[in-house]
Amino acid sequence: MNTPLSALPDTPTPAFSPLYQQIKALILQSLKAGEWKPGEPIPSEMDLAARFRVSQGTVRKAIDELAAENLLVRRQGKGTFVATHTEHHVQYRFLKLVPDSGDLNTEGPAERTIVDCKRLRAAADVARALSLRTGDAVLQVRRVLAYAGVPTILEDLWLPGTPFKGLTAERLTAWRGPMYSLFEAEFGVHMIRAEEKIRAVLPDEAQAALLDVNSATPLLSVERVAYTYHDTPMELRRGLYRTDTHHYRNELG
Repeated sequence: MNTPLSALPDTPTPAFSPLYQQIKALILQSLKAGEWKPGEPIPSEMDLAARFRVSQGTVRKAIDELAAENLLVRRQGKGTFVATHTEHHVQYRFLKLVPDSGDLNTEGPAERTIVDCKRLRAAADVARALSLRTGDAVLQVRRVLAYAGVPTILEDLWLPGTPFKGLTAERLTAWRGPMYSLFEAEFGVHMIRAEEKIRAVLPDEAQAALLDVNSATPLLSVERVAYTYHDTPMELRRGLYRTDTHHYRNELG
C-alpha cells in the first residue's frame, strides 16, 4: 500500500528532519517489522520512490546511509539486499581479535565449545544492560573459542528470555555458522550495532583453566552490548581474550 508521508503521524515533519531521513526511518520500520528478511532484496529505488511518493534521489540517499551503517548491502547489477551475518564481510564486524600472523581468512573459523547454557533470573547489572527488570528471565551462555586447538576466547553472554525462547546448548552446538546468523535465522533477531568497553584483567581460577593459562596471565576483557533495530539491546557479552598470539584490531574512520 502506498502511504503518503502526511498520513503517518509518527513521521517527523520536514521542518525537523530532512525528507531522506524520514524515508530512512520508514525503511527501518519495514526492516524491523520483517517485511524484508536478512539476505533478501528490498524493492528497487523506483518502487520505493513510488511507494513513499518521493524522488528516486531521496530514496537513494536514504539507502546510502543504511548501506553505510551495514544494514543494507548494494550488489552491482543485482540490487540492494538486507545485510545478514551469514555474509563473509559481515561475519567479522564484531570480532576484532585477529592473529598476529595472517588474518581471519587464513586462520579459518574458530572451534567452538559450549560450556554452559541455562535460563536464570537477570541480576541487576544484566537487567540494566538489556533494559529489563531485575529478575526477568534471561538465557546465559558460556563458550570457548579455540584456534588451531588453542583456547583463545572465553565468552559469557546473556540474552533476554522471551525473544530467545527455545535456544539450547544443543542448537548452539549444531549450528555451523556465526552465532548472530543463528539469531537471525531461528529467532528473527538481527544485530546491527554494538558498544564495547575494553580493559586489561587477570582471570579467576575457572577462567584460567578454560583458557589454559595461569591466573597471573593478563587478558583483554571486552564487554559488549549488541543492539537490534531502534537501539533495542538484545545481548550482553563479556569476553576474555588471550593476546599472546592475537591482538585486538579496530579501524578508525
